[in-house]
Amino acid sequence: MPNRTHTKRHPHDDAPDTADAFRELAALPAGPRRDALRARIVEAWLPMADRLAGRFRNRGENHEDLRQVAALGLVKAVDRYDPARGHAFESYAVPTVTGEIKRHFRDHMWTLHVPRRVQDLRNRVRIAGQELSQTVSGRSPTVAEMAERAQLSEEDVRTGLEALESFSALSLDAELPGSEDGYSLSDALGAVDPALATVVDREAVRPRLAALPERERAILYMRFFGDMTQSRIAEQLGISQMHVSRLISRCCDRLREQVLREPLR
Repeated sequence: MPNRTHTKRHPHDDAPDTADAFRELAALPAGPRRDALRARIVEAWLPMADRLAGRFRNRGENHEDLRQVAALGLVKAVDRYDPARGHAFESYAVPTVTGEIKRHFRDHMWTLHVPRRVQDLRNRVRIAGQELSQTVSGRSPTVAEMAERAQLSEEDVRTGLEALESFSALSLDAELPGSEDGYSLSDALGAVDPALATVVDREAVRPRLAALPERERAILYMRFFGDMTQSRIAEQLGISQMHVSRLISRCCDRLREQVLREPLR
């Protein structure tokens, strides 16, 4: 019986017949002729890549950028496709291009890092919400309705809904809703209290300060809490400024030594 070659038909009517071109491409060595044939194959399949990019419209990304990503996936598919395996190019190219687009969303579009499971929940919840919005009128679908539609638990639906808000972040300079004076998110943010770094030191030295003689405690209070100069302290206590300086140094050295030697309990 004569040998017959069976060619698999592509599901799209406009799918180009590039089987012979791929076999020729696989046999050609690197060079201008191979590059030109490769470019013609890519060009022939670009409409398919554009159709795949169109499936991801209205998801927060510019359509032209999606077309570029799909074209990149198509080039990868052309370079990796092995016609000797006997599978139609389209069966290999479609998941390759689609995967490239999904990776683009995962790696470049999410402002916050979201686990893959949560991303999948987000997509299922989004699709369920879109489908239900066509059947319910005058209100938004409930969590229970979306859970039933997407075959998820209500907890997973809530997680997916939260992820819908994590796809992009609002600028700190954005004006808050209802604000008429230009009040932005950055105006509502607090700042790190510089005194936090000294809390432990303050608590450690507190009982040691209380144990000092009254005059030394008064000198430290006037110097570090009353912001008085050594000369004013000396004048108020009727002693020399040099004596005040020695007392301050001696007290600080003693407190430091006690704190380092005996941890606060």
